[in-house]
Amino acid sequence: MAKRIVGTTPKADGFRMPAEFEAQEQVWMIWPERPDNWRDGAKPAQKSFANVAKAISRFTKMNVLVSQAQYANCREQLPDDIRVIEMSSNDAWVRDCGPTFIINDKGEIRANDWDFNAWGGLVDGLYFPWDQDELIARKVTEIEGIDTYKTKGFVLEGGSFHVDGQGTVMTTDMCLLSEGRNPHMSKTEIEQMLCDHLNCEKVLWIKDGIDPDETNGHVDDVACFVAPGEVACIYTDDTNSPFYAEAQAAYKTLTELTDAKGRALKVHKLCCPKNAITIKGDFAIDTVEGTLPREDGDICITSYMNFLITNGGVIVPQYGDENDALALTQVQEMFPDKEIVGVDTLEIVYGGGNIHCVTQQQPKK
Repeated sequence: MAKRIVGTTPKADGFRMPAEFEAQEQVWMIWPERPDNWRDGAKPAQKSFANVAKAISRFTKMNVLVSQAQYANCREQLPDDIRVIEMSSNDAWVRDCGPTFIINDKGEIRANDWDFNAWGGLVDGLYFPWDQDELIARKVTEIEGIDTYKTKGFVLEGGSFHVDGQGTVMTTDMCLLSEGRNPHMSKTEIEQMLCDHLNCEKVLWIKDGIDPDETNGHVDDVACFVAPGEVACIYTDDTNSPFYAEAQAAYKTLTELTDAKGRALKVHKLCCPKNAITIKGDFAIDTVEGTLPREDGDICITSYMNFLITNGGVIVPQYGDENDALALTQVQEMFPDKEIVGVDTLEIVYGGGNIHCVTQQQPKK
């Protein structure tokens, strides 16, 4: 039986969030369907989600959550070795609404169940309601029989931080200090929550992300840990890139920081796409009150950084851009012992995210 743990924290109980490059038991996704976010009734996006799930399943057990209405379609599109589970949701961003798993050195696993408010709640959230998304973490942990810590009153999304598993967490000011998250808390109080619930000693702050309108600047589009003492960071010298200023600033910040162990970070550069990708006016996207509209000319957040590290593989976004191959080469240099798999994720980008956003890893105990 899964229960709520109260009156203590993961850190006090000896649990930590492992780095993404550590061993994983399985990965979770949610099937997309809402027509006010995904173009053409979400059919193109469903193909992309299926391809991402299949790529991950080569390395790690896969689970896909899906609504009652879409169960038969989802089951038909995925191979038998991918588990499909009926579960209600408001959209398909399990990284942000799902559980953040934590482990100890005794072979036990628990999870954090953060408050979720659709990236800003009634201040600047992307849709309303988000009530079913708020229940995803508890439902997943109930299925797995995993106890949880509920951070009632503290909003956090899984895409807004990365950890190295050795006491360091990385995030952005733009997101965690945004008015729609935890305006009642100081930066110091937010740091304490991160450290208590992820078992960290040091928070690395990057000022800005590259998607102020979508997630208020999640770090998983900008940088991540690739090994102890090593991070990857988006980088471009092209002043015409929509991400030039943020990439330059993030890279400079990381080259000047040390981790919780006192190591100066080795910073790997990861290129940005050469060409900007935008929403097209002929996309059939429903307009619904309460949902952020997707309009002709909106710049999509195309970052190669939004990859998933999963056991022996790294699943990397591809856009049909001339820098696609370079990105794969650079990621291979970061992970010489892993297989790098590129997946076309344009349709996921059109909906506001990418591979890391639509996945959540569950570590081995």
